[in-house]
Amino acid sequence: MLHHLPPTIEDPPPEPAYREAAPPADLAPVVACLWTRHGGDGDSPTTRVVPDGCADLMWITDGGTARLVVAGPDTHAHLSTLGPDGAIAGLRFAPGAAAAVLGVPLDTVRDARPDLTDLWGRSDVEAVAEAAAASAQPEQALAAAVARRSVDRPDWAMRRVAAELAASHHPAPVRGLAAELGLSERQLHRRCAAAFGYGPKTLHRVLRFQSALALARAGRDLAWVAHECGYADQPHLARDVADLAGVSLTALLDR
Repeated sequence: MLHHLPPTIEDPPPEPAYREAAPPADLAPVVACLWTRHGGDGDSPTTRVVPDGCADLMWITDGGTARLVVAGPDTHAHLSTLGPDGAIAGLRFAPGAAAAVLGVPLDTVRDARPDLTDLWGRSDVEAVAEAAAASAQPEQALAAAVARRSVDRPDWAMRRVAAELAASHHPAPVRGLAAELGLSERQLHRRCAAAFGYGPKTLHRVLRFQSALALARAGRDLAWVAHECGYADQPHLARDVADLAGVSLTALLDR
């Protein structure tokens, strides 16, 4: 759904191209962070968004129009283009929390960018859009909308799965993880697909990739990163990064 915006009166002051902020305290179990991204600033208009095991709610303004979009969980890189005057206000859900708020299993929006209207309906989305358009901090309007819809608690078992897989680079086999939770392997896979957009093996692969990327960005030796994150060797790390990010680790670090 497109919303026409009034013309800008004056240019806003320069801002960092991307920045994150903590969510309101009462939303901490549901929201990982609030974030904004602005076009221009001499940066490339295209951003490579790599898998992170999360889903996002976004208010995108670009070219005089705006829309509310859901970024589903990715299994490969997504290229996002933003004009020099464009901006995105975003809300990143905590792993396993998005499905209860969005009202759909996350595997139905995997690798997709549907309009929020497709999930919530026109009248609810119009109210959120009006609040976002009127606010100097649209991400806060998104947080308020999520707070109103956070009635059902996230699946506790899936929150535990996310925490265990994020904390361990050498996780127990799926069978062992399912047994810990009192689930069959099929039940575990089904609930993971609904909560995260994919099963536990893929979730672990994505979280391990994110851990490796964070260590590499901190300047650690890549062979050490591969060993620390449980890859068989550095070529194994390189193959996984190329598959998930679409570019080499070196190219990803240069961005």
